[in-house]
Amino acid sequence: QIQEIEDEMARTQKNKATAKHVGLLKAKLAKLKRQLLEDATGSKGGGGGEGFDVSKSGEARVGFVGFPSVGKSTLLTKLTGTFSEAASYEFTTLTCIPGVLQYMGAKIQLLDLPGIIEGAAKGKGRGRQVISTARTCDLIMIVLDSAKPCTHKKKIEYELEGFGIRLNKSKPDISFKKKDSGGINIMSTVHLTHLSKDIVAAVCKEYKAPSAHLMVREDASVDELIDVIEGNRTYIPAIYVLNKIDQITIEELDLLDRMPNVVPISAEHEWNMDGLVEAIWAKLDLVRVYTKPKGQVTDFSEPVILKAGKTTVRHFCNRIHKSIAKDLKYARVWGSSVKYSPQNVGLDHVLDDSDVVQLVKK
Repeated sequence: QIQEIEDEMARTQKNKATAKHVGLLKAKLAKLKRQLLEDATGSKGGGGGEGFDVSKSGEARVGFVGFPSVGKSTLLTKLTGTFSEAASYEFTTLTCIPGVLQYMGAKIQLLDLPGIIEGAAKGKGRGRQVISTARTCDLIMIVLDSAKPCTHKKKIEYELEGFGIRLNKSKPDISFKKKDSGGINIMSTVHLTHLSKDIVAAVCKEYKAPSAHLMVREDASVDELIDVIEGNRTYIPAIYVLNKIDQITIEELDLLDRMPNVVPISAEHEWNMDGLVEAIWAKLDLVRVYTKPKGQVTDFSEPVILKAGKTTVRHFCNRIHKSIAKDLKYARVWGSSVKYSPQNVGLDHVLDDSDVVQLVKK
């Protein structure tokens, strides 16, 4: 059934007249893919199957995804010192191997996942387990072979998209609410070029929501509307790691380097490994905050690591201990987040990277 719909979508010319039909096909396809996952896992919602049983450690989790024999195991060994068996034949790694990268005072967990094969989302190989574990990561590193990067890139993206993982995208600014009656009501703050009332009505009808209220704050596509209605999508940043650059010419490398989010390396010769670690750090967008006990010097050896979007003094207190926020009188902050150093701030003050904080209790 999935193949039939995909074939029909490939045959259909895309213009204004067929937009409603294509939107309906996309909605049917998304529903079928979700049912396929639920049947295979026996679970509702967007869990996406059993992952590998690896406990989460460190401040962030980075997963290596790629086809067999592109150099994921060698890369893990060079970055973390954790030995992951590497050989010249395919499918050397058969389970998930974790390692820890220490950088800027933060511990980052790296997962070497087994190689993906085509049809992973449909359950071939260990693809479903690989992609389920990838859903739990804070960053996905797609490791590509420089000799055949573009074909691999498209196939891996297709497999991950089929599992509800959206790479380097943010959640669409759409609020969707089902109603009991009144038909489809669309409100938008921008001019919509991809969505019309007919298309939205066709998609909502497929999801058994003939009456719904939509508030659209960006020029969204049909795919983004379906993602919001499905509600089980995971938005994860990604880096494309071009491995084995020692096997291609300078001209080819220059072309490949123009692609966005690409880091060219050679794991075997350890070329540009520093650049890769810096790219990982930049994509994770972590914030380091240092503590200063009263009457003592600042402890720069072990920062408290906060995730982007969760960098208030309250989050900082909760990272140390849950009870601290209740007893806090104010926090004294040195750094770029305050107008003058030191400054006394409350729980909702947003901290910047490399700030120094002293907590004063009531």
